[in-house]
Amino acid sequence: MRAARAAVDRLLDRAVARSDRAVEVLAELRRENPGATPTQVLRLLDERYVKRVARLGGAVGAVAAVPALGTVTAGVLTAGQLGSFLNASGDYVMAAASLHGVEVDDAERRRLLLLASLLGEEGAAAVQGQLGLGTLYWAKGALTKLPLGTVRAVNRGLTGRLLTWGVGRVGALALGRLAPFGVGAVVGFYGTRVFARNVVEGTAQALGPVPARFDDPVPA
Repeated sequence: MRAARAAVDRLLDRAVARSDRAVEVLAELRRENPGATPTQVLRLLDERYVKRVARLGGAVGAVAAVPALGTVTAGVLTAGQLGSFLNASGDYVMAAASLHGVEVDDAERRRLLLLASLLGEEGAAAVQGQLGLGTLYWAKGALTKLPLGTVRAVNRGLTGRLLTWGVGRVGALALGRLAPFGVGAVVGFYGTRVFARNVVEGTAQALGPVPARFDDPVPA
């Protein structure tokens, strides 16, 4: 379990470090849809993220169906896919936070938001329980104000929850991806899509509704 935690910590570090792309992703969506409201941009962001993650899952299942490559290669890709999933989730969560007007500058607070979002509704409940918060949309009011020591303590607890929560689900999904005759591609696509939807729900639980309108012009 210690080795698994260390590996997940490294992957989370990478996902959090590269989430500086969030502002760029958001600006790109606004340029492509100059008349869109924040609610519409969030919907586009949700769809883009879910499709990206679902394609990752389907690709691994498709590899397993090719006799020349087989389940060994697919197993390696399944392990590597966790990093890609976390990277995509980090990009999505930080872009959503920026859209809500929540700018998260340091790595530990970014990690807290990402971990809580990965855990979905359970993540929101865990954060509220550990911090003694009785309000919805905890990230909007508390994330940037919490002492760093408190943030680190909550992160340790959430990482443990993520490992426990994910072992059964990820294990079953990985086996499904390795099924023959293209079944694995279907399981991978729709199973990973469920994980992505869980992150979308967790992010909404943390951040709440977006502002009604943008206060700044569409980025050039």
